[in-house]
Amino acid sequence: METTINGEPRVTATHAALAFITEIQADYPEILFHQSGGCCDGSSPMCYPADDFIVGDHDVKLGEIGGVPVFISASQFEAWKHTQLIIDVVPGRGGMFSLDNGREKRFLTRSRMFGGGEACTVPAFRA
Repeated sequence: METTINGEPRVTATHAALAFITEIQADYPEILFHQSGGCCDGSSPMCYPADDFIVGDHDVKLGEIGGVPVFISASQFEAWKHTQLIIDVVPGRGGMFSLDNGREKRFLTRSRMFGGGEACTVPAFRA
């Protein structure tokens, strides 16, 4: 799986998210993100110590932000493969098991559709 679509990264981060990553790395130098698929923490990007999270055989690596790998489940990737994920930071509580919890701000996923058919080619409809 390519981590870019026509040179555009599948995942990127705002300056605020990159600064927050650096803050968390002061306590946990090796971290990773896994885009949550729902349940208890909604669809938040979850930040874990790299040695505390087992990346599944069917997880997809979207790319890296600030040198930190970002993964998503294969089934969720199928639904979101046409979008660029943008990791941002907002005030609030992080996910229950995520390293942003208790820091009075949390990671948030924003997204935008890849334009011009970058993610896939859709055949033209002919009547």
